[in-house]
Amino acid sequence: MIYADHAATTAVSPAAIAAMIPYLDTVYGNPSSPHLFGQRAKAALDDARSRIAHCLHADAKEIYFTSGGSEADNQALRTAAMIGAANGKRHIVSAAFEHHAVLHTLDALAREGFTVTLLPVPEDGILPAADVAAALREDTALVSVMYANNEIGTVQPAAEIGAVCRKRGVLFHTDAVQAAGHLPLDVQADCIDLLAISAHKFHGPKGIGVLYARRGITPKPLIFGGGQERGRRAGTENVPAIMGMAAALEEATAHLPENTVRLTALRDRIIAGLRAIPQSCLNGDAVRRLPANIHFSFAGIEGESLLMLLDSRGICASAGSACASGSTEPSHVLTAIGRSRALANGSLRLSIGEECTEADADCIVQNVQEIVSYLREAAHWNEN
Repeated sequence: MIYADHAATTAVSPAAIAAMIPYLDTVYGNPSSPHLFGQRAKAALDDARSRIAHCLHADAKEIYFTSGGSEADNQALRTAAMIGAANGKRHIVSAAFEHHAVLHTLDALAREGFTVTLLPVPEDGILPAADVAAALREDTALVSVMYANNEIGTVQPAAEIGAVCRKRGVLFHTDAVQAAGHLPLDVQADCIDLLAISAHKFHGPKGIGVLYARRGITPKPLIFGGGQERGRRAGTENVPAIMGMAAALEEATAHLPENTVRLTALRDRIIAGLRAIPQSCLNGDAVRRLPANIHFSFAGIEGESLLMLLDSRGICASAGSACASGSTEPSHVLTAIGRSRALANGSLRLSIGEECTEADADCIVQNVQEIVSYLREAAHWNEN
């Protein structure tokens, strides 16, 4: 079995599991409780907050725990919108290929009276900072551009966009769910005001994430109740998952340089093999993309059939975002970069992991080549 869908989720690492276990069966107190068991849990929570902050070049007081990336994105956008509205600014700039956690929140804000500008994305899948700068207005409250795209893997010029926003006094939010653990993140150097990450994308547990909010920005609660997370996110903290997330992010950050080199080489090996297929199209820039992301469209086939046949041969992959699985519409990311509906529907996303070998990469290429040829023959497709 070859698992090539790490962009959807990853296995929890042994280090993360080991970090979680004591907080499931020994140090199981509620961090809000004043007794010894509770204070031990609180000390662990504080330690994890500091370690995660260190990985992001942030301060521990800027880290808020959430249920994952979607909640963190929602809270970030609503926080920035409320801050903007209080200052008479109700314009938001984003990009057409954002994750639905961002796009659907922007839709909701538009219904509440905010004006949203969704910038078009060039064919290479990289939004120029100059385009962001040109879209800013006097009443712009927020720019939200993802750090790396969750489908085609293109890495955005976050530092350049952040610098533009900081100069113009506009808050900058980035969805870094696909980037954390796979790219170096520095919220200070990149002038990031609000950032979202999710543990299960870098070998941590599901259901836990982080909202980074720069000092001076007070997150607006989405969930009301107790005073957890300094009154900004009610609900008893999931201490075991938080400890697992901290361990997973530290491990991924520590091994980032060597993993980047090895995965980039395997990525490029697969890209070269799939480019040999007639009428194939790499989606997104070939270089400025996540080290483990390969995304292709193939004329004359249906992506769903390709995925089913790959699965029958022991290769797990996807067409795009797992969050949009089951949709009959073509990927909004692919249509945003100009792919036709037919071509978008014949797409394949491969996201490999640290366990991938050269033999696995070659196996993926061979099977995709064979299946695409088979599907085209079955459909009597003529490439001319």
